[in-house]
Amino acid sequence: MVTIHRAHGLRIVIFTDDHEPAHVHVFGDGHAKINLIGPDGGPALVWAEGMKRNEVRRAMAVVIEHREAFLARWRDIHG
Repeated sequence: MVTIHRAHGLRIVIFTDDHEPAHVHVFGDGHAKINLIGPDGGPALVWAEGMKRNEVRRAMAVVIEHREAFLARWRDIHG
């Protein structure tokens, strides 16, 4: 597990032994999984557990803002 970003009380990680599609895990009060390339081409929430709506919105905003950098890190880690 590699922490790639911290913001607003959230920790965004990529698991080194994870699978496609490219995605990140976001930890705060709970845990969310967000695909970096969703059906519409932008990030898409896969699921969230234990997170309030405002924390999920904050997580999505961070991933949208840093999507290209997160995709580059995914490629560095997974080839």
